[in-house]
Amino acid sequence: MELEKLVKLFDHTYLKPYATEADMEKLCEEAKTYGFAMVAVNSVQTKRCKELLKGTDVHVGAAISFPLGQTTIETKVFETKDAIANGADEIDYVINITELKEGNYAYIKEEMHRIVAACREAGVIVKVIFENCFLTDEEKRVLCRIALEEKPDYIKTSTGFGTGGATLEDVKLMKSMVGDAVKVKAAGGIRDLAACLAMVEAGAERIGTSASIKITEEFKNGISAGA
Repeated sequence: MELEKLVKLFDHTYLKPYATEADMEKLCEEAKTYGFAMVAVNSVQTKRCKELLKGTDVHVGAAISFPLGQTTIETKVFETKDAIANGADEIDYVINITELKEGNYAYIKEEMHRIVAACREAGVIVKVIFENCFLTDEEKRVLCRIALEEKPDYIKTSTGFGTGGATLEDVKLMKSMVGDAVKVKAAGGIRDLAACLAMVEAGAERIGTSASIKITEEFKNGISAGA
């Protein structure tokens, strides 16, 4: 893999509840310097990050109903539209895990349909966060089947705030279900180059991590050592 392709895998992430103005400035400056695909932030930080990244090709990604997903569809749609109005180029929303566990698949489908529709209308990228650590394999398959109908841009393994993050098994399962119709994003616990490349090999086309710089530098050092 070339360096230019590697850095465009990364959603450079800072989702701490105590994020400061200085943290956002640092995050955006890092993303500009390295040329990452996106900064992933809580939706309240969207407007500021859009200003900080003005004139660059780095996207601003807003996390919606994060990290629990336990808000109504109407609330999620409102937050999505508000984030877009504040400059979000991408939306990562968390599904309602309770409704999935209850077998209320029509609810999950409506939620996905309405959020995807809001993003399509605005021309922004949309990712659906499964939070796989709380799900059975069959529940993951159900979500994949709904995603094949509703066509978000990405389905995503995790928030990084649950009891577990991305696993190779989950990425492979998700990719096997959706093929090329929907992309897969791996997030949560990806801290080094080997783990990153393994996720890509398994089918991930975007990586959510706060270790983007560490992984990139590891890649650069490997090139230097090889040379």
